[in-house]
Amino acid sequence: MSRINAKFEELQSIKRKAFIPFIMASFPDFDYSKKLLNSLPELGADLIEIGIPFTDPMADGKTIQEAGQTALNGGFLMEHLYDLIKSFRTKDDKTPIILMGYFNPIHKIGAKEFLKKIKSLGVDGLIIVDLPPEEDEELCVHCLASEINFIRLLTPTSDDNRLKSLLKNTSGFLYYVSVAGVTGTKVPVKKSVERDIIRIKEKTDTPICVGFGIKNADDAKEIAHLANGVVVGSAIIEKINSKESDKKVFDFVKSLSNAVHLV
Repeated sequence: MSRINAKFEELQSIKRKAFIPFIMASFPDFDYSKKLLNSLPELGADLIEIGIPFTDPMADGKTIQEAGQTALNGGFLMEHLYDLIKSFRTKDDKTPIILMGYFNPIHKIGAKEFLKKIKSLGVDGLIIVDLPPEEDEELCVHCLASEINFIRLLTPTSDDNRLKSLLKNTSGFLYYVSVAGVTGTKVPVKKSVERDIIRIKEKTDTPICVGFGIKNADDAKEIAHLANGVVVGSAIIEKINSKESDKKVFDFVKSLSNAVHLV
């Protein structure tokens, strides 16, 4: 059983929802992202998403785009991502790690070589924004062979016919994009999110986690009532950008996890 499946089984057994923070590798610099990553389990993270900086992040809003560009401007290399994960796994062998990004950097390395590397480091899942089901041969089937969960993005425009394709080969959990747009821009509409989650749950037992547009603890709590987990990214990046103290950033993350876990 993968760490992701085990985590959702554990949470279900105690009737708790998953809090999934997103951070960008090497943002605002390598040392800070390493410190934050290593602190996330203590701050209540059940699973962790790490963004892979990329020059053309088409699904991301201004906040995450700029975070990735800051990392690239600072000299980010894939080796830095590997070092982050390696450091984390020396202290934590239980918290699932998911990498989120785009296919181009993986294609450049080679899908099989990349998967072999991240598997050896202890990565549990991938969310690759620009690979639809029609491109499963590029990466998804290799993930299945490597026992790495390939996590799909579902959107408000994913009708029942499209769901059939999206649910094929997916594993771990489903990432429901709560707004029709890029990350960090709009606020989710509770009624439409609830309606879609009910519709999706009729077709799969795979846990559904909701992200995009969740800006604070109140938003996180509201969405946690509807889904199996809540993903928060842009709001955390914005808090880091605000130049507030590490304590205030960490307190903000803790407030998000508390909101999700108290549902």
